Amino acid sequence: EFCSSLAGIMLLEVFLVLGTLLIYFFFSKKNEETLPFKDGWWGRGQKPVTKEDSSIRPFKVETAEEELSDLFRRLDQARFTEPLENSCFHYGTNSVHLRKVVSYWKNQFNWKKQVEVLNKYPQFKTKIQGIDIHFAHVKPPRLPEGQAAKPLLMVHGWPGSFYEFYKIIPLLTDPASHGLGDEHIFEVICPSIPGYGFSEAPHKQDFNSVSAASVFYELMLRLGFNEFYTQGGDAGCVICTNLAQIAPSHVKGLHLNMVLVSKLGLSHLLSILLGRYFPGLFGFQDEDVRRMFPFLKKWLYKILSEFGYAHIQATKPDTVGCGLNDSPVGLAAYILEKFSSWTDMEFRNLEDGGLERKFSLDDLLTNIMIYWVSGCIVSSMRFYKENLQKGIGTQKHDKLTVRVPTGIAAFPNEILHIPQAWAKKKYTNIVSFHFMPRGGHFAALEEPELLAKDILQFVDKVEKEQLWKKK
Repeated sequence: EFCSSLAGIMLLEVFLVLGTLLIYFFFSKKNEETLPFKDGWWGRGQKPVTKEDSSIRPFKVETAEEELSDLFRRLDQARFTEPLENSCFHYGTNSVHLRKVVSYWKNQFNWKKQVEVLNKYPQFKTKIQGIDIHFAHVKPPRLPEGQAAKPLLMVHGWPGSFYEFYKIIPLLTDPASHGLGDEHIFEVICPSIPGYGFSEAPHKQDFNSVSAASVFYELMLRLGFNEFYTQGGDAGCVICTNLAQIAPSHVKGLHLNMVLVSKLGLSHLLSILLGRYFPGLFGFQDEDVRRMFPFLKKWLYKILSEFGYAHIQATKPDTVGCGLNDSPVGLAAYILEKFSSWTDMEFRNLEDGGLERKFSLDDLLTNIMIYWVSGCIVSSMRFYKENLQKGIGTQKHDKLTVRVPTGIAAFPNEILHIPQAWAKKKYTNIVSFHFMPRGGHFAALEEPELLAKDILQFVDKVEKEQLWKKK
């Protein structure tokens, strides 16, 4: 009898241990799936004991005459270096073409008119975690009866700005007027990343993508949005991904026009070696093969030839930033080069870098002027150091998957193509993946209609199937 009691107790203990392990595994797995909210203080000095002013204040872009006089003086005094013969954009921005851009900047570009363009959408500032956050907030001009606008947070990257979204905003807030139906209408929130444009730069180290995601999450809650969609490319892709990891129950859907994979495992390496020959084995489609191979040329060579800027900005951003912040021509050369090659690598073969094939000089110079008048180039470049100085793929957010419904628009001229087979290891709930017919890195500015259509079909899928409830 004693033995059977002992056996019963031991059995009970075994069940208790197993039960505890199962509960621990279940809850720790749940906990691991969420990224901790980063409650930082990025203002000057010590965090005050008093409660932060959470008011939302209207903002307009304004430039003093003295600032413009100083700009024109610097443009007049610019020193140019003669380019190598027939070098086009292979050595970076070709200074023969740069002279033409500067001449347009001085003689034809109308900044005051562009300020009116910038101010056509309502803009605001609010203090979050010690710094002023700037954002455009555009509501629909009209709503069909009984329909509510869907909040959409759109986040830019480097060297872009909130202005990148100005052409896509009307397609999303008033889709019916642009032949896109009225089933889904958005109110769009476009913040400037802290340290970019008119958002205050962090005054302390360690402001990374998780910090920005936490700030934008707080912004959306402050605006009264408990559930919302997010969209981003470049740095915006990482920030929106982090936001989906921090608040998966608040983000209904995540739409990206660029995907980053920071961890390469054995399956990735095997697919690199053999994917060209056995695409089906690795889940590659024909278009994946076309965009990725030969791998040395389309991936490795691109990284070596195009990512020197990222190494500088991830190590010593302030050094080169000082020169760019002091010279508008230097700033333009640095930024225009990215708008050339990241729109289409083939543009390096053209003497004008193909810049005006997809963008107007007014649009390009408006973006550059946002960097110039706000003096934000150094702080924008520091974002690379804060995100990369601890190593690629080493942060908690790099290791966590994303279970929020995800839509991916893969543009053919994006710097690096990430196939769906790779993306789904990180984004475990991809409900829409499309190979876009044309376009590059700055999709919202270059191909606003294509991007808007992809966002609309993605949201339609999420809403009709109520996918956010199945996360």
